[in-house]
Amino acid sequence: MKVLVVGGSGFIGSTLCGELKRRGHDVTALSRSPGSDDLPKGVNKVMGNVREYGSIREAFEGKDAVYNLVALSPLFKPSGGDKMHDEIHRRGTEHVVRAAEKHDVDRFVQMSALGADPDGPTAYIRSKGEAEEIVTESVLDYTIFRPSVVFGDGGEFVSFTKLLAPPYVSALPGGGKTRFQPIWVGDLVPMLADAIEDEKHVGEIYEVGGPDKLTLAEIARMIHKSDGRSTTVVPVPMGLAKIGLSIGDLVPGFPMGKDQYRSLQFDNVTDDNDVDAFGVGVGELTTLKSYLNGRVGEAGAGSAAATSD
Repeated sequence: MKVLVVGGSGFIGSTLCGELKRRGHDVTALSRSPGSDDLPKGVNKVMGNVREYGSIREAFEGKDAVYNLVALSPLFKPSGGDKMHDEIHRRGTEHVVRAAEKHDVDRFVQMSALGADPDGPTAYIRSKGEAEEIVTESVLDYTIFRPSVVFGDGGEFVSFTKLLAPPYVSALPGGGKTRFQPIWVGDLVPMLADAIEDEKHVGEIYEVGGPDKLTLAEIARMIHKSDGRSTTVVPVPMGLAKIGLSIGDLVPGFPMGKDQYRSLQFDNVTDDNDVDAFGVGVGELTTLKSYLNGRVGEAGAGSAAATSD
């Protein structure tokens, strides 16, 4: 198949491009500035910005399948403010879907997020929900993925946790009780690739996460332990955290703000982990602990709180 990966030079996109290429697909990565060092050998590169329809339109010509992976991070405050979530997620998806429909693309895969909801509590979640509506109301044969946080080489989840919860003493909002279900990029990407190769995935929305549901405090301790350090978690009342991060909204360059405060008020875990739709058992997935300890690919190794979803 001729496949276009929109956002193909990013953390997930570059790994997906490699997986698709290994499976024999003709792969093109579209991004604002695709560099040769960002992508596997043999992957075609094209420049475009999803905010500008004219810059991406022609890249869709002759493509059999399209992935829309372009997204802002929910972990950090966008440099342009919360309005950028709408610009990138809703408007960007609108342009990608429009181009895919114009060129009669057969399969379309949308990267969404757990909790995506047009009426959700954060700008990120709302824009992801609005983007899903654009996809589901289109004429495309779509598949939507809603992953929890994704970790791996080149990802930002580990570095974000170190920033929010420094070693030795970590002052965490609410004591770090917010739960996450981290999934390794090496486990997620084969599922994304499978989505265009089997008709049974058409019209489906999949919520996927890793094998463990961990609190932010547990994750922080695990990350620092892998670095040979420890940390003591000091609870910060959510009210104080709200004030502090609200002030952060007003400070240029400060990485977090009110939207990040709101995101820490609800868990980022699946109700039912849909990895089994891809013939994968939860116990086969790589844990965050095994990744941190350099044992990537050891299914379920070091599981701290394995789920039965």
